[in-house]
Amino acid sequence: MNSSELKTHTGSDNLDVKEESFIEKVVFINRVNKVTRGGRNLNFAALVVVGDGKGKVGYALGKAAEVAEAIRKGINKAKKYLISIPLGKNTIVHTVEGKFNAVKVILRPASEGTGVIASLPVRSVCEALGIKNVLTKVVGKSNNPINVVKATIEALKNTKV
Repeated sequence: MNSSELKTHTGSDNLDVKEESFIEKVVFINRVNKVTRGGRNLNFAALVVVGDGKGKVGYALGKAAEVAEAIRKGINKAKKYLISIPLGKNTIVHTVEGKFNAVKVILRPASEGTGVIASLPVRSVCEALGIKNVLTKVVGKSNNPINVVKATIEALKNTKV
């Protein structure tokens, strides 16, 4: 092979693979101890949100013995479960509410220049989705990040075009 062939080869034999760039946000890392007869087993659970910034978003919980492995598993799992959400110009189309267990999330459209006014789990979902301006409120008895992310996704699923 000459040098021009080496430069153009991508390293992949599958030409149908479409590589997209995703926004990956780690929302929460939970350290879990399991006490056994032999001692303590330490594991990690990573809540990850993945989006393309153009209206697709997914989330997953990756679990492993190491933090980096848990994050990688979460990212791969989240990419498999992407959902599409209709967006307006840099904001959501109308006010939506979502509920999951004890958490209720309210998302309101905002004018240009407002930014994402939200808690960390809601902000991660909105930024991965491509929302630039939104006002949010998390209402309820719990502020568990996993439930907040699920309630936010539920609210965004209720968006009508």
